[in-house]
Amino acid sequence: MTKKMQYTTYFLVACLNFIATFVVVAANTPWPLEQRYPFNAKLQTSKPVTFHPLSHVQKTWNLCVLVPHLKDAYWIGIDYGLATHAKQLGVSLELFEAGGYYGKAQQLEQLSHCMSAPFDAILLGSVDPLLLNSYQGQISKPIIALVNRIDSPLITTRVGVNWYQMGWVAGHYIQQAVLRQSTKTPPQLALLTGPERVGGSAWVEQGVLAALEHSTVTISSIRHADNNRDLYRDQLHHLLNDHIPDYILGSAVAVEAAVGELQHRGLDSVQLVSSYLSPATLRGLYRNRVAFSSDDQVVLQGKLAIDITVRELQGAAAYGDIGPKILGLKAGKKQLSNLNYSLAPADFYPIYRIDNSAKD
Repeated sequence: MTKKMQYTTYFLVACLNFIATFVVVAANTPWPLEQRYPFNAKLQTSKPVTFHPLSHVQKTWNLCVLVPHLKDAYWIGIDYGLATHAKQLGVSLELFEAGGYYGKAQQLEQLSHCMSAPFDAILLGSVDPLLLNSYQGQISKPIIALVNRIDSPLITTRVGVNWYQMGWVAGHYIQQAVLRQSTKTPPQLALLTGPERVGGSAWVEQGVLAALEHSTVTISSIRHADNNRDLYRDQLHHLLNDHIPDYILGSAVAVEAAVGELQHRGLDSVQLVSSYLSPATLRGLYRNRVAFSSDDQVVLQGKLAIDITVRELQGAAAYGDIGPKILGLKAGKKQLSNLNYSLAPADFYPIYRIDNSAKD
């Protein structure tokens, strides 16, 4: 082997060692979180928490995960976080989707299956805050609220963010933007925040309205639809035929639909604001087609949900309301990097089952 070949070999080995070291360090990097009080309340105070993720578990825990759907990037990002950390820890899981926020009966059946099957705990992304009031069976296993609020004295841990605050962050952006403008007529804002009275849409709307309480902005329209792009296209068609607002604030799915609709109509003056992040809204931010998006770091939420569920199974006390800090992303290129906790990779496909039982 020549000296040049030796040098090249040593260089490649050094690079591989560096990459391996980086992966180990990255896997054990502390997570910046917020602990919120009081539990399950709309108005909360928070304090920062540095959370060190688990690196091993006492046994191969088997977790049941229930989610409303995997129809958009939000819940796919949650799934990616769940699957990634479950694989890292050697935890088994099985995921079931209700088909949408109107799939209450389906989710109740799935919850019954989770209770009777050999699962150790349940992560419940509820389609309805009052879901457990309709459950006829016995709650015999720990339930962790995943993303969505569950109003029940049986639930003492929720992994997610405050959706009222998500709305407030988005509304505050509009309030500040309006202050920087000099308009003779009050700016109009149309809301397309998601399914009515389910998920987080109600609290998002309340947070938006609270942020705009002392501004000149008027709410010109409030429309609801399930998180389906075709449904939102219909909503946008009727909205824009009725009037042209200055701002449209909606779910990421609504904003994705609005980008194309506004371009088609040549309405570049309408500002789009998203209540949460998706790959399409990220592209819109990058290309200045979307003005602002709240970002609640869904991948980190999924990872955290696995970690905390395992900790509680291993004897830890309830964690209350805990989750990532809400970020605010403005249009432009400089800030749109290092979003590994925010979105699943482009080539990720939903994972419904991870079986590590053979390792026991």
